[in-house]
Amino acid sequence: MIGRPFARICVLTLGCSISLILPAQTGNNDAVEHYAEAGQQALAAGNYSEAQTDFEQLSKLQPGIAEVHATLGLIYYKQRQYDSAVREIHTAQKLKPSLPRLDSLLGMSLAELGRFREALPGLEKGFKQSTDSEIRRMSGLQLLRAYTGLQRDADAVEVSLSLNKLYPTDPEVLYNTGRVLGNYTYIVMEKLHDEAPNSIWMLQAQGEAYESQKDYNSAIAAFNRVLTMDPQRPGIHYRMGRVYLRRFQDSHDDKDRTSAEEQFQAELAVDPKNGNSAYELAQIHYDLGDLDQARREFEALVTQRPDFEQARVGLAGVLLESQKADLALPQLKRAIELNPEDDVAWYRLARASRITGDTTAQNKAMAEFRRLHAAENKREGKTTPLTESGEVTQQQVKPTEEP
Repeated sequence: MIGRPFARICVLTLGCSISLILPAQTGNNDAVEHYAEAGQQALAAGNYSEAQTDFEQLSKLQPGIAEVHATLGLIYYKQRQYDSAVREIHTAQKLKPSLPRLDSLLGMSLAELGRFREALPGLEKGFKQSTDSEIRRMSGLQLLRAYTGLQRDADAVEVSLSLNKLYPTDPEVLYNTGRVLGNYTYIVMEKLHDEAPNSIWMLQAQGEAYESQKDYNSAIAAFNRVLTMDPQRPGIHYRMGRVYLRRFQDSHDDKDRTSAEEQFQAELAVDPKNGNSAYELAQIHYDLGDLDQARREFEALVTQRPDFEQARVGLAGVLLESQKADLALPQLKRAIELNPEDDVAWYRLARASRITGDTTAQNKAMAEFRRLHAAENKREGKTTPLTESGEVTQQQVKPTEEP
């Protein structure tokens, strides 16, 4: 019957929902209904080739329906026929400018064609304004490509940081943002090399690069050159101490640990408020079994920096070894308030609770430790939190510690 709504289509693609109510037209309503229903079924099954054929026929029979062209644009995008996608989206927008969510799809299609400048408005709108998580995610990923292609590296970094906050466990996001951030770091370091190849900043960067590559001898040499240029430069003795500690972990040579201790003491002579150096010295004394000295140093550090979570966990470890579980409890509770994801803090809390006779607290803490420890084992390495001067040695459960 003429004028009867006979075909309703709801297309769900790329997070975009488009509903169509196609009016019957004399002489072709059976064909329209056939292609509409077949196209919808093909889309639902993910058969985009068949859906493309059906909707192409539908667009010939109903050329004035914006939603048909919009759906074709979505299908062409899925089929990587980006030129055709752009054409159909433009047609849909002309027929119905109010049709939602097409700006983002247009931007994505243009970005795939390398037409980054044209793509920016739609991508920026999709990333900054869309409430649909998938549209925002895909717009953001394409925005990275566009900004990088236009050599707007600072903008690409800004989007990368936002994407990491929005999708912290998404592998595709992590891969692409990692590339952008790594590339930006390389560009900045290259510029530093070109502008000031013999500067103290270049030497410091080289030392840190060697350290990350575990080329400890070269790192120490670079940091020594920095100190030759500026003997009172803050942070350099600390970095050298960290290098010696890492080399000690490989060599187990006490000379390396002694050298690390000397460097941390030298750092405190330059900067008495360097909490990281104070922490490392306390930890070295803890590892050597000098519990009285370690306790004094940890307590002084916690007094100076009450939010230094690792120092509180270290102090609690010393107190537990000294048979003072009741004093360890408040340190561990505060540490967990500062960082609920610290499995060592939970383990030591379970131990302190057992010693003080609180079985309920012990079981709760041990369950949380097991949960965090299991999750940690799924990751390749443990994330090292940063303090104001850089990373510090993380507390570890010792073989002698009983739950």
